[in-house]
Amino acid sequence: MPGARARRRQEANYWPGFVDALSSLLLVIIFMLSLFMLTQFFLGQELQGRDTALSRLNSQIAELTDLLQLERANSDDLTAQLATLTATLAGAQSENEDLASQLAGIGTGLGDRDATIAGLESDLLEAEALSDEANAQVALLNQQLAALRTQIGALEAALEASESRDAESRTQIADLGRRLNLALAQRVQDLARYRSDFFGRLREILEDRADVRVVGDRFVFQSEVLFDPGQADIDPGGRPELDALADAILQLETEIPSDINWVLRIDGHTDSRPISNERFPSNWELSAARAISVAQYLVSRGVSPNRLVAAGFGEFTPLDPAETEDAYRRNRRIEFKLTEG
Repeated sequence: MPGARARRRQEANYWPGFVDALSSLLLVIIFMLSLFMLTQFFLGQELQGRDTALSRLNSQIAELTDLLQLERANSDDLTAQLATLTATLAGAQSENEDLASQLAGIGTGLGDRDATIAGLESDLLEAEALSDEANAQVALLNQQLAALRTQIGALEAALEASESRDAESRTQIADLGRRLNLALAQRVQDLARYRSDFFGRLREILEDRADVRVVGDRFVFQSEVLFDPGQADIDPGGRPELDALADAILQLETEIPSDINWVLRIDGHTDSRPISNERFPSNWELSAARAISVAQYLVSRGVSPNRLVAAGFGEFTPLDPAETEDAYRRNRRIEFKLTEG
């Protein structure tokens, strides 16, 4: 009898402490899960705001996002398991309270009290075993949550490394662009200097020809210097001028560095009066044929073909829009322009 009362006092003192400890543990787990979900939310917001300009960074972020989704699914499963364990613990606590009530109501005069107490003790042992299993599962959940936090830390470190590489790449690209612009500007200045030297040399060679002149950045030959009216074959009388031009181009090829890409553009132009015959259906064909004839002649004098560009403009870019013989004569021309390739 006294032993039974002592056991009842021990039972009454044990379970409230156990329930308080278990409740505190559940609160800690719920807090950690809330902290984890809040971390997931801010991490998702941070991922949405990242610059996706570089394709490699987009791929890395997509892979990291997939991994986070997988870990979030695992976290949901853990939460469901924790809810199940919480319900199981609540049932065990209810059973313990029922057993304690039954023990308290057992009369001292019942003959089978010992058997009843033994049965209740067996039930309590089973409830304790169930509680131990629940505690083991809670400990496993804590381990899984710790591993999940470690993985989240690794993902954040990977994102920071990607952002650092992206910033470094942007800096390198900006520096390369600046250096490229400087190099291009230098090449343009060099080509302008060689163009000035080339035109100056041609002025000295052709200074006595009134029908050869400089217009802006172009050297202009009147068509009559090189061709008969309506023809695209170079007249023998115009060959000395082209020979002088070829010599100047050959000297230019030796002076301009090989890393400067340049060409001499040959543009053919006609007046606005239409032409139509079997060989030249329009002024376009005539102007193009004349430009090609000049290019072919220069090649025959040793000029590199890859330094020449022939183009025909027909009557569509006149120097003088008037419809007079003088305007027609000015508009019939071959223009040479030294430009970038």
